[in-house]
Amino acid sequence: MTSKRIQKNATAKPVQRRHAGRIGLALAGGGPLGAVYEIGALAALEESIEGLDLNDASIYVGISAGGIIAAGLANGITPHDMCRLFVESDMGEPHEELFKPEMLLRPAWEEFSIRAAAFPILLAGGLLHYATRRGKTTLTSSLERLKAVLPTGIFSGEGIHEFMQQSFAAAGRTNDFRELKQKLVIVATDLDSGEAVRFGRAGWDHVPISKAAQASAAVPGLFPPVEIGGRYFVDGALRKTLHASIALEEEVDILVCVNPIVPYNARSLHKPGKLAQGGLLAVLSQTLRAIIHSRVEIGMSNYMVNYPETDILLVEPSTEDADMFFTNLFSYNSRRRMCENAYQNTRMMLWQRRKEIGPLLERNGLRLKLPVLRDSSLTLVKKPVTDKEDRFGLQRLNDTLNSLERHLKIAAG
Repeated sequence: MTSKRIQKNATAKPVQRRHAGRIGLALAGGGPLGAVYEIGALAALEESIEGLDLNDASIYVGISAGGIIAAGLANGITPHDMCRLFVESDMGEPHEELFKPEMLLRPAWEEFSIRAAAFPILLAGGLLHYATRRGKTTLTSSLERLKAVLPTGIFSGEGIHEFMQQSFAAAGRTNDFRELKQKLVIVATDLDSGEAVRFGRAGWDHVPISKAAQASAAVPGLFPPVEIGGRYFVDGALRKTLHASIALEEEVDILVCVNPIVPYNARSLHKPGKLAQGGLLAVLSQTLRAIIHSRVEIGMSNYMVNYPETDILLVEPSTEDADMFFTNLFSYNSRRRMCENAYQNTRMMLWQRRKEIGPLLERNGLRLKLPVLRDSSLTLVKKPVTDKEDRFGLQRLNDTLNSLERHLKIAAG
């Protein structure tokens, strides 16, 4: 978050304390990496801001991975619960459905089989076309139709749908947009028209939340388009990064935006050429990050002009955070480290910019908990302990006591 962005909004209106201000939350995508960052950042925000209840926002807007997190919040799952389910997913209770990144690597067998079955027909059609138009076309041109054999995605997105469906089957939760207490909108893109579709709005609120989230997270090339009602949907970020205007249209008093994807400033820690040495994937990743982030900057500028009565708090990782670029999300230790970094870096940002952010929050009946921000002992992610290491359960007892002490500190802040 840039101080210029906050200052512009912070000085636009006199400091007046509001009560029961309407809060909106807009979460961008970013894959598993983005989800882990958002969990850590949201946990830090809720702990550090008095009056902020992220399970009681007026409206939630989510794109891709942000849609999964937004759906969890709307269902009453706290950021700390998500940390346990998503990040510390080898430490949950036996009855809980835990998120395993491996579920995202299931091959799209159904897609592969459909394409393979079409190959003989397409090949025969191409050869027939060449034979009947000999001299008028080339073999290469006739066989061009074989490009339809290429699968539309490598991995199946069904794991997302199945995980969320089972998670929301628990008591007090729902997989139905219409049964939520708060408004939830998950955005996906109609592949055939390029239209952004708002699942959760009238006409699209009958679609299960889990299916809408799967569609919104269907990154082209990685996951096949998701068929819903005869239409095919892909990643909601194709049109916009945040779709924050959906929440702004609800006339919220303060909008909290979290965008995990920023370009990495390799010059601060490495010699020039570091990313180029990383090969094609590193170059593509940096390129996409720069494009996505530029759209966020343009969007924020427009929002402040078009919605001057709404305060906007944008939370992003530092461009110098190497973990956001190089972390292996399929490693438990890496996920824990990145989530903890997101938590601590967000706390640090709130402390460093408290003079700018404080008035913005106070206008909306919120307040920074400065003692909590000053407390360097607070952490989010627990150290994993095996049964062999903790044969008598003393470490788990110690963790429970530490957790109690932590909650008391935050409550007193």
